[in-house]
Amino acid sequence: MSVTQFSKRSRSNMPHEEERADLAAAFRWTARLNMHEAVANHFSLAVNDQGTQLLINPNQRHFSRIKASDLLLVDADDPSTMDRPDAPDPTAWGLHGAIHRNCPHARCVMHVHSVHATVLASLADSRLPAIDQNSAMFFNRVVVDEHYGGLAFEEEGERCSALLSDPKAKVMVMGNHGVLVIGDTVGDTFDRLYYFERACETYIKALWTGQPLRGLPDEVAETVARQMDEYPVDNASRHLQELKAILDEEGSNYRN
Repeated sequence: MSVTQFSKRSRSNMPHEEERADLAAAFRWTARLNMHEAVANHFSLAVNDQGTQLLINPNQRHFSRIKASDLLLVDADDPSTMDRPDAPDPTAWGLHGAIHRNCPHARCVMHVHSVHATVLASLADSRLPAIDQNSAMFFNRVVVDEHYGGLAFEEEGERCSALLSDPKAKVMVMGNHGVLVIGDTVGDTFDRLYYFERACETYIKALWTGQPLRGLPDEVAETVARQMDEYPVDNASRHLQELKAILDEEGSNYRN
C-alpha cells in the first residue's frame, strides 16, 4: 500500500485532523530519539486564533503509543478542565495552560527532560555557548530559568510563562528541570527541539574533552541565528513531513 493510500485510509472526521496527526508524529519520533521520560513530559498545540484552545497529550500515555485520536482538546481559560474524567496531567495543565493563556505567540509548546538539555539545565551556568553552527542558531534566543520552584503546578506554570514574554525567546532552559521549546507549528517547534538537543549534546561532549572550546564571536553567532530565522526554505516543515512519511511507510497507527 502506498503512503498516499495509507494516509487516505487513515483519515476520519476528527476535528483538527492534520494538527493531531502532526502532534502524534512528533510524540512518536521524540520517543524514538529517546528524548521522552517514561509517561511524563507534554506537548501542546493551540488550534484557535486566541491560542487558548489546545490539543495536549492524555495523562500517563507513553509517547510511543499516542495516536491522533488520543489527544485531548482543552480550553486554557476553563478552570473546570481538571474536573474532567479525562483531565490532563496536573503539571501539563499548570505549565502548558499558563503559557497558552499568557503567551499567544506560543502556538506550540514542547517540554521534555531530554538527556543533554537536562545536563545543561543542571550546570551552574546553563547558557549554551555558540561553539558550532547548531548552537549558534540559538544565540540570544534562549532564556534560562534560574529559579526552579518544584513541580509545574499552576503557580509554577504561571511563573514560567512570564519568562517567555519576549517572542524572540523560543527556548527556555528550565534550570534543574529540563527544556521547553515554543514555535508557530508542530514542525517548527519539533525541529527547534531536535536541534537544541543536538547542540547541547555537542557542547556537553566538548566539555568532556577538557580542551578549550572554540567559541564563535557574538557577531558571527548572531549572523548565523538570523540566517536560520530567515532561511529561504521551510526545513522545519519538510523535516516533519519526512518523519511522517517514514511512519506511514512503516504502517504506524499514529494518524488513527
